[in-house]
Amino acid sequence: MDYSSTPTGFRQQPKVRMRSPGPGVSDPNQLFDDTSSGPAGYRSQEGSGIGYPAQALLSEPMSNFAMAYGSSLASQGREMVDKNLDRFIPISKLKYYFAVDTVYVGKKLGLLVFPYMHQNWEVSYQQDTPVAPRFDINAPDLYIPAMAFITYILVAGLALGTQDRFSPEILGMQASSALVWLIIEVLATLLSLYLVTVNTDLTTIDLIAFSGYKYVGMIVGVLAGLLFGKTGYYLILLWCCVAIFVFTIRTLRLKILSEAAAEGVLVRGAKNQLRMYLTMAIAAAQPIFMYWLTFHLIR
Repeated sequence: MDYSSTPTGFRQQPKVRMRSPGPGVSDPNQLFDDTSSGPAGYRSQEGSGIGYPAQALLSEPMSNFAMAYGSSLASQGREMVDKNLDRFIPISKLKYYFAVDTVYVGKKLGLLVFPYMHQNWEVSYQQDTPVAPRFDINAPDLYIPAMAFITYILVAGLALGTQDRFSPEILGMQASSALVWLIIEVLATLLSLYLVTVNTDLTTIDLIAFSGYKYVGMIVGVLAGLLFGKTGYYLILLWCCVAIFVFTIRTLRLKILSEAAAEGVLVRGAKNQLRMYLTMAIAAAQPIFMYWLTFHLIR
């Protein structure tokens, strides 16, 4: 080893540059290797793997239990909703009122416009249950009233559009007004039946159906007004008003009047007189509503 001379006479050792230890080499001055930290890759794998079998064993039963509990809650909620909904809105009964076909709809529309030649107005029964409307033209339905109500709103919009008075707000008010008057009419009829103490098989849905048939004549009247002016409107509406009056009288007299009156026997007694007046009042209200809800659509 080469020693350079110094003024004191001693040779000084050359400075040796020490290499830094590699990443896997520990400090040379350290007596023991620090193994507490361990390799980084090993610790990350160990940390991520701890508890995995236990989580796998616990997560599957818990998820199955949660799914079963959720499905049971959903089924219970659906049963509760169906039970409460059927209490206020009898879904099973509504199916009966929409059991119609094309033949029934055509015959019923003809009966609403020209009821004078029809003879038998009694509803057919099968084992104390009325037959479906598609098998009996005298049975009430909700298909024609519902479609007639929607068509009336559309025709009203058409009439307002031809007069440059159309707007969504006016059309909404027209629909709301027609619906409110229908509800008022049904409620007033129910109250009248209660006050007169009529024992009848008429239901609220039947009254809605009979009150909704007038929209057919209203549609015909408004269309006639659009095509032929006010003269055509008044003539056709008058015809439809008389037709719906006769239809309502002949239909409801079998429901409201007594059996003797329904068979054509002279009506006697205070109760039968009240029932007759009530039937005529319900029938007379139909033309009034027909005119009230359509006269402003024709100018």
